[in-house]
Parts: sequence; structure tokens; C-alpha cells
Amino acid sequence: MEESSKASVVGRLLAVKRDSGKTFSQISAETGLTNVYVAQLLRRQAQLQADTALILRAALPELSEDLIAEMMKPPMRSYDPHIIQEPAIYRLNEAVMHFGESIKEIINEEFGDGIMSAIDFYCSVDKVKGVDGKDRVVLTFDGKYLPHTEHKCEHMMSRLRK
Repeated sequence: MEESSKASVVGRLLAVKRDSGKTFSQISAETGLTNVYVAQLLRRQAQLQADTALILRAALPELSEDLIAEMMKPPMRSYDPHIIQEPAIYRLNEAVMHFGESIKEIINEEFGDGIMSAIDFYCSVDKVKGVDGKDRVVLTFDGKYLPHTEHKCEHMMSRLRK
């Protein structure tokens, strides 16, 4: 899908959400999807599954058949490189960069040499009151652990086909 076409579809999807008067978290509660995944669907960063389409349509009845059909296509997962200039995204990136080495070391210490998947991954945003009574943002990154593997020739499927 062309970028301008994607922008048009995303604009229409976000208009449906806006016109519904519902928040991402309200739609999440109605669908059983995380609030971030709902946002990903409406921004065409995730593919809508057939069984989920009915549930999403119940939460957002104004979703047209053509929008549902568009959402069911594999998306072009991308981002505008200028988005880093947006203050909330800049700070999120800054936090990951600042804490990244420590997080990596703890992952390695707890799991071994590996990474957290961004494919088999759940994410949510929650609002809680801190001990001082002020609002706090809670981001949950819940990703499958993927160990790095030793690269043995005997495990390469392309080599086994000989």
C-alpha cells in the first residue's frame, strides 16, 4: 500500500475511533486486546485477524467493510523517522537508551544470552497513582525470550539438503 493510501486509511480508522467517543483502553476492555494492540490495529501496524474482526466491529460498529478488509491485509510496519522529535516518543526512546544496558544485563543474567522478541510481544499502557498521589505511566513490555544459538553447520537446513 502506498504511504498516502495508508495515511488515508489510518485517518479514516482514527476518525471512527474518535467518533465513537471511546478510548483505546475502553476498546481494549470490550475486545480483550491490549490497548496498545488496538492502537496498532487502528494505525495499520498490526493485521486484524478474522475472529477478532467481529469483536472489534462490535466495539466500533462504524467500521465499514472496506476498512475491515483493509485491516485484514498484512500491514506495512513502518514509522516516520521524524517521529523521534515528538517529545513523548523522544523521552521513551531516551528511557530505553538510558536503561538499555542494564536491562540487557539482567536479561542475560536471568535467561542467558538472548533477546526479547518484538514479534511474540505484548505491550500495554496503564495509569496508576504513585505513592505521592501523582499520576504515573506504567509501560509493560511482555516479550518471548529468544536465546541466541550456536551456529553449527550440521543444524543448517540448507546444508542438510545435499
